[in-house]
Amino acid sequence: MVNHLTALLGALAVIAQAAAQASGPTVQVNPNQKYQGFDGIGVAEAFQRSLVLHELNTASQKLALDYLFSNTTGAGFTILRNGIGSSPDDPFDLMKSIAPTAPASNSSKLNYIPLPRNDEYQVWLSHQAIARGVKYIYADAWSADGYMKTNGTDTYGGYICGVTNTSCASGDWRQSYANKLVKYIHDYQSRGITIDYLGFLNEPDLSTPYASMQSSGQQAADFLDILYPTLQKAGLKTQIACCDGSGWEQNRERLTGIQQAGKEDTLGLVTAHGYSSAPSTPFATNKKTWITEWSTFDPINYDWYVAGNQSEGLTWANHIQQAFSASNVTGFLYWWGAANATDNESLLVINNTAEVRVTKRLWAHAHFGSRFIRQGATRIGAAVSGDSTLNVTAFSNTDGTVAVQLINNGNTTQDVTLSGVTIAKGVVQVQTWLTNQANNLTEGYAKSDGTNVFAVVPGKSMLSVIT
Repeated sequence: MVNHLTALLGALAVIAQAAAQASGPTVQVNPNQKYQGFDGIGVAEAFQRSLVLHELNTASQKLALDYLFSNTTGAGFTILRNGIGSSPDDPFDLMKSIAPTAPASNSSKLNYIPLPRNDEYQVWLSHQAIARGVKYIYADAWSADGYMKTNGTDTYGGYICGVTNTSCASGDWRQSYANKLVKYIHDYQSRGITIDYLGFLNEPDLSTPYASMQSSGQQAADFLDILYPTLQKAGLKTQIACCDGSGWEQNRERLTGIQQAGKEDTLGLVTAHGYSSAPSTPFATNKKTWITEWSTFDPINYDWYVAGNQSEGLTWANHIQQAFSASNVTGFLYWWGAANATDNESLLVINNTAEVRVTKRLWAHAHFGSRFIRQGATRIGAAVSGDSTLNVTAFSNTDGTVAVQLINNGNTTQDVTLSGVTIAKGVVQVQTWLTNQANNLTEGYAKSDGTNVFAVVPGKSMLSVIT
């Protein structure tokens, strides 16, 4: 009799919970409405920030690496973006080239040297990241070497000699640049690391005092004419990425130029940054698209939400979610994962060799990391009714689990009814993970009646629900 009474009281409690939730917003998940695939989230440690990580003491180094790449204690980043050097030397903040001195002519073999300090410790970092679950290595060049360019330096823009609207007394250097990039890939292969994607431009719409090289879409296509067959001849499976424009629309312009030149098929990945213009309507391409760099440069901010600042965690949770849901990206990369920064260019702040501090932006990324959304997942339909301050995305994993990301941008707690997810027979609660000013991916549970999930999402918070 007692057992029957307990069961009855439990059932009544679930009914009461459902009734209480009915007045709150409803999220309808539709697993049959499939969108883009999911590659993951990521970071870079270019410009010698891998060295900064390497110089941490043993305990702090492990802590930082686990914060970034672990799918049990950290963010679960699965993409690492490495910088390909173009500088003739390597004081801190520069990336040295593997061909730092000019050959006799554009038709001469380049004067290669071994990867400087194992590519400024990016080889070491790649091994550490892969061991923790990283799936993709993206190697990107900010510039060709200065002797290959119209301005004779790897800084302050300029163009690779040989593309449309350039004229260099030394001739066409496109093949030399392509050969250097292939050699770089081979150098990594010899160290047991596969480079999955190769970029030859970074923010080609800008001329900057650090390594930079300009290019229009047509000029990028001119180089693809050389790079693509060079990769094929070398027998490499590495795919080409382009063009890491400083903003979404700046990259759209270059992609359009490549398409008009008939070279889109040489690409395996379209890449853009979020600085000059934020992600918006998807690119008109069937290629995968990643946001490969974005950050802010205001004084260091460790908060989730205080005043809606551009560098707060909640702001970045919305940026990431909108990139997947509105711009159809398959990958999202912040700028630095960890750095000795004085602004918000990194997610972890390193001080000397022992201190590692975590910003709330890291935990915003973690909701989209491999702890919850795994390689091969697909974004599926998810729609909110009953509240305009609640944003939602959902991803279906290959093992049948579904990860739902709920962001409450309002000030008050929302009692959310989640429908359309598969709940195993007999399950009365599902796992949740909460982040806000007081919580960093705190584990909890939401009740279920076997058909719906009833989740409580505090104001200015993000909740992941895993079914």
